[in-house]
Amino acid sequence: MASRRCLRTLTLTLTRHDSAVFSSTPSLQLPPTPPPLPSPSPSKTLNHRHLYTLLLLSKPSNILCNRQPTWPQHPRHFSSHSGDENDDDEEGEDENDDDDEEMGEGSDTENVSASNRVYSAEEKEREAAAIGYKVVGPLQPSDRVFKPLEPVFAVVQIGSHQFKVSNGDCVYTERLKFCEVNDKLILNRVLLLGSTCQTIIGRPTLPDAAVHAVVEEHALDAKVIIFKKKRRKNYRRTKGHRQELTRLRITDIEGIEKPEMPEVGKSEKAASEKPQKVAVAT
Repeated sequence: MASRRCLRTLTLTLTRHDSAVFSSTPSLQLPPTPPPLPSPSPSKTLNHRHLYTLLLLSKPSNILCNRQPTWPQHPRHFSSHSGDENDDDEEGEDENDDDDEEMGEGSDTENVSASNRVYSAEEKEREAAAIGYKVVGPLQPSDRVFKPLEPVFAVVQIGSHQFKVSNGDCVYTERLKFCEVNDKLILNRVLLLGSTCQTIIGRPTLPDAAVHAVVEEHALDAKVIIFKKKRRKNYRRTKGHRQELTRLRITDIEGIEKPEMPEVGKSEKAASEKPQKVAVAT
């Protein structure tokens, strides 16, 4: 009796649900009425398998095919967002890697384009003048540019750096373009000249002054390590950089009177000689 009551309630609920579905959607057509269910004999008891088969027989096939189940949408609540943070970290690392790669590719392309560019003579002279020098030409074997030390100094500007130089000094600057080893240069951006007897200050430069130099070497500076880190992000980047340098030898300074230096041998002899007594007749 309990199984019969359960079967009856299931059939009633299914028929009500189907009638509600068809009333809400008029486009659907009612299927033909299924044949009446065989009534089980009172001697046999219904088990779960019999109930399941009866339920399938009572359900129309087209409704099962056409109707889609509607599942309730419940928001998902998590006690911790470790997975989301990891995803965000991975996305951030990917973005940083992409940015680094794009920056590296951009710098490589810029370097390649700059190296492949062909400059005319006027463009070379204009860019060299903007930096603060002028290329005269290669050093000849007959040139005698190196002179003894003179008591004169100058303050010159090369690019964005200023140097105090004297005759015979060696200066390291950033890599100078359009010049090779053993080329003679004129540093025309002179800010100050000085000697033992006078000092000349430019406003801001001295037009009549010039400092002559010779390119001795194009070299690389010591390696500098660039290390980047973002804590708790698993982000570490290590790069190295070696700055290109040019070594200049100062040969002459023009634009100021150079005092004569006393000879070392004569001064020592004069100091060593004793004054002699001279007899005066009275």
